[in-house]
Amino acid sequence: MCPTVSLKMASRRTDCLAKPLSGFFEKLGSLVGSYPFYFFVVPLILSAALGGGFTFLKDREDNDFERQFTPRKGPSKATRAFVKENFPYNDSMFSEDRLYENDYFASIIAVSTNNLNILANPAFEDIIRLNNKILNITVYNGTLGFNELCARANGECIPNTILDIVRSNETDQTGIIFPVCTHGSSSVFLGSVLGGVITDANSSVISAQAVKLFYYLDGKESTTNASKLWLRRFKKLLSDETDKKHIDVSFYTSKSKQEEIDSHTTDGFPLFLITYALAITFSVISCLRFDNVRNKVWVAVFGVLSSGLAVLSSFGLLLYIGVPFVITVANSPFLILGIGLNNMFVMVSDWQHTNVKDSVPKRMAHSYKEAIMSITITALTDILKFSIGVTSDFPSVQWFCLYTTTSIIFCYIYTITFFGAFLALNGRREASNRHWLTCMKVPSDKQEHHSEVYNICCVGGDYDKNTGAEKKHPASNFFKDYYGPFLIKAWVKGVVIILYVVYLAVSIYECFHVQQGIELYDLAADNSHVTRFNQKDRQYFSDYGPYVMVIVNEKFPYWDKTKRHQLQGCMENFKRLQFVDEDIYTSWLDSYMSYGQETHLNLDDKDVFLKNISNFFDLFPYFKQDVNLSGDAIHASRSFIQTVDIANASMEIEMLEGFKTTAGGCHAASLLVYNHKFIFYDQYGVVVSSTIKNVGVITAVMLVVSLLLIPNPLCSLIVTFSIGSVIVGVTGIMVLWDITLDSISMIIFTVCIGFTVDFSAHMSYVFVSSKKPNANDKAVDALSSLGYPIIQGALSTILGVSVLAASEFHTFRTFFKIFFLVILIGMLHGLIFVPVALTLCTYRSTEDKNKDEIIKISKI
Repeated sequence: MCPTVSLKMASRRTDCLAKPLSGFFEKLGSLVGSYPFYFFVVPLILSAALGGGFTFLKDREDNDFERQFTPRKGPSKATRAFVKENFPYNDSMFSEDRLYENDYFASIIAVSTNNLNILANPAFEDIIRLNNKILNITVYNGTLGFNELCARANGECIPNTILDIVRSNETDQTGIIFPVCTHGSSSVFLGSVLGGVITDANSSVISAQAVKLFYYLDGKESTTNASKLWLRRFKKLLSDETDKKHIDVSFYTSKSKQEEIDSHTTDGFPLFLITYALAITFSVISCLRFDNVRNKVWVAVFGVLSSGLAVLSSFGLLLYIGVPFVITVANSPFLILGIGLNNMFVMVSDWQHTNVKDSVPKRMAHSYKEAIMSITITALTDILKFSIGVTSDFPSVQWFCLYTTTSIIFCYIYTITFFGAFLALNGRREASNRHWLTCMKVPSDKQEHHSEVYNICCVGGDYDKNTGAEKKHPASNFFKDYYGPFLIKAWVKGVVIILYVVYLAVSIYECFHVQQGIELYDLAADNSHVTRFNQKDRQYFSDYGPYVMVIVNEKFPYWDKTKRHQLQGCMENFKRLQFVDEDIYTSWLDSYMSYGQETHLNLDDKDVFLKNISNFFDLFPYFKQDVNLSGDAIHASRSFIQTVDIANASMEIEMLEGFKTTAGGCHAASLLVYNHKFIFYDQYGVVVSSTIKNVGVITAVMLVVSLLLIPNPLCSLIVTFSIGSVIVGVTGIMVLWDITLDSISMIIFTVCIGFTVDFSAHMSYVFVSSKKPNANDKAVDALSSLGYPIIQGALSTILGVSVLAASEFHTFRTFFKIFFLVILIGMLHGLIFVPVALTLCTYRSTEDKNKDEIIKISKI
């Protein structure tokens, strides 16, 4: 379980920084104990002043999905800029396939109830009725409607052609060919608008379960406000619509996700209030004492309050200076509460080990010397870790890390000042033998002439006469008298090692099965219209995925027959991909070649090629948008291919990687691939590398800090190794709990990993600092001191975040799952694996070695 370490290394102590810091904290504790009022009031005043920043919360909200949750330097953003420059929109020739971003549109998915054919009455009648209501939506007192705001082609609004096709085939639906149907003089692709389709052997539609309709607005700057208002009216109409007897309708607008995320931003605050209440309740219960003087009820309350003030101050400060507030930040208060509770329990535990007869400043000095040093290790690693996170390529991660770093700093400061001051004030009450509730002086011994009730309620101040310290909590005695001695037995250590090896092996195996991917609607509530729409879209319309642009992003001699054939060979490679339908393909070049054959043109001649291309564009105006022709050179062009069977995020990853590989393998020309959805798919290429980088940096930071502040390099290595061990365990169980690795879980995962150091670092520091003569005794002493505080911190944190399990938002539920795993596995390491590792990997103390040497000399 540990490497063989030389005696020289094991005995070397790296306390050049720890020792002076301990002395500083000892003096600080004495100062806080001497003047607690000032250290108590100043944080309250500061929090009240900084809390005013919350008045700017609405102004600071920034939940633009693309800006916050996609990589800032994602390759698809660069491709979009290229498309925008080389293939600008033609407002008079709107084409859905040629969109490089979705600005203003609305969509509905109508699903037939009772598995009826939605293309037949009465279900289809409901669709027609609803479509008419949508087309009649008006804004600005009825002066502007869909006909005035719609996107146009050839002077007409873009229609939902599927409705016309079904109407023209009402008596015989087998006239509808799927997925490409001829309507009038043009071919219409139905794969994106008909779902759950059943066809016969001739590809004629027998029935369908779902229909998707689109309503595109022109999005011109002059009509922007009117378009936004129309989309709101659309949303209200669909939300209130009840006349849908035979269809189930889900709807979506281009601004829906933004609105859902905005509502999600503040959803965490009610949950935090519940968490806060639960944390206070648990902390109070765990700090209850039957002794009316030694009771720590108010200490627990103000310990939780200290975390709340830290969140109030840090958030308020950053809101004051204009830092954006995104939904990921809503998770930060839960994290800070957990850190604050751990700090509180560690400080209370050290306070209880001081001599009750000493003065308050002296008791505070002792507590600060031991506890604050341990707290500093975890605070410093957390601060450094989150500071590094500010450099993330995801803005949502950047702002989260900035808010959390600031909160941890305030939490650390308030623990030392505000909470420490209250601990001192409470110590003064105890020194005067005053009741915890009434603050009235009470006798320390039972009064024989009073009733039993009086002796229970009005007597207190007892302590351990042998040690001079408070009587230990029964749980602490359990760790000292039972659990600790049991854990250090040789056969128990053997069992622990076997269990650890099994744990590590299973976790490593599962790590290779982690799934990537996020559904874009996971930031919305489960029952929101955004989620319902996207779930229906996945269910009924996943047979056909995005229509993808394949772009030649350089000058190319399309009239050169050899090079043209090479380029067409590259396009054939795209068609042969398993997630591409080779029969659904749009290419201006192939169409131009066919045009040349029909008109007997030699398009292998450059002059003929360029001279006749304008005539071709007059006949087929849409293709003009696919060619950037300037002078006698074509600087860029694009074709389109249809993807199929993109049913989940994993397939999106595979599709994007396949396209990029195929594009990179084309030697005929430089190629790019693009669809506006690729902007969001880019995160897949960053998540794994970012997670590995973050975990590596976090581990390195924790190792350096541990080496500097834990006065034993071997113990520092054990702490670092335990961090890696917890990371592997959490990752493995993530697989079993169906948690995918995405931009959200990456944030939460790297954040929560910081907690793994708390239990291990506290345990290692107390182990090294123990005055006991040998490793086993040191382990029992450390468990006696920290066993109960670790249990308190872990259970209070888990209890606090448990409310997130019931949240209707994926983000909060994922936070709960990962946070729960980190705390649980971290606690098991702190209470089982680390103590055993410390006893196995450390040598006897100098005193033991000296005794051995004396014995050897006497024998000689």
